[in-house]
Amino acid sequence: MSEKNDGANRDATKRSARERLLVERERQKTRDKRRRTLVVASAVVGVLGLAAVVGLIAANTGKDGSSAKGGPVVAPSGATGKDALAIRAGKDGAKSTLTVWEDFRCPACKAFEDNYRAVIQELEAKGLLKVDYHLATLIDGNMGGSGSLRAANAAACAQDAGKFPAYHDVLFQNQPEEVNDAYAKNAKLLELAGKVEGLDTAEFRSCVEDGKHDAWVMKSNEAFRAGKFRGTPTVQLDGKDIFADQANPLTPQKLKEQVEAAAKGTGGASAAPKPSASGSASASPSASASASASARSKAGAPRSTPRGTSQE
Repeated sequence: MSEKNDGANRDATKRSARERLLVERERQKTRDKRRRTLVVASAVVGVLGLAAVVGLIAANTGKDGSSAKGGPVVAPSGATGKDALAIRAGKDGAKSTLTVWEDFRCPACKAFEDNYRAVIQELEAKGLLKVDYHLATLIDGNMGGSGSLRAANAAACAQDAGKFPAYHDVLFQNQPEEVNDAYAKNAKLLELAGKVEGLDTAEFRSCVEDGKHDAWVMKSNEAFRAGKFRGTPTVQLDGKDIFADQANPLTPQKLKEQVEAAAKGTGGASAAPKPSASGSASASPSASASASASARSKAGAPRSTPRGTSQE
């Protein structure tokens, strides 16, 4: 009887072990199912969270100029030329047209403006020259940041207020170092607007802070790239690049002579420029800081005061 009892006990023990194993397996299945449910739920929450973040970014697009693509292209008041991508200074009836591609962060552009501002303003005042400004964001692409875009948008806002020439000059006269993206801050641009009488208004501030013309600036920069220009500044007189010939470099005096000759019907951009009295060279046409230093050392014209606060 004891052997039978022992056998029965062993069978019971085996059954009990199998039952415990089955129970443990069921528990493990339950735990696995719960874990999978939690993983799926977490993934769903993550996706929803990401969607919320993307939505927030989209909702804030254009507020700081960092993500303005896709917005409406709003040209500033009075914009002219192909696709209304130029801002004109001077009188429409002027015989000669100077086309200038510039970036407000570009040191060589500042050198050009500092050295040629006086003669350009003189020729504009005489009704001999009109200037079509095209704005680019080359330095933003090369150095990073958004100062070129933000400053160009602010300049377009100034055009809406009829104050572009004066604000354009203020931006170049107060240009930060190339590596300093100070113009990315709207507060800085609004501060400089205070230097132009009548510009710092609620309408101007709203235009700057909302990035009203950001998409227009981007379209202008696309046109600059499509034109395959060598860099900024690019300066053309009646369609001819007059700033790239280093064998016969441009000077303010040569520019004046060419415009005056065109007004008299005796020449212009197509005519070979006469040597200037000073014989000095122009600013180097490059967007680098070293080129800017070279430009300042070679320049042949003194700096001048800003233009008036309204267009002719």
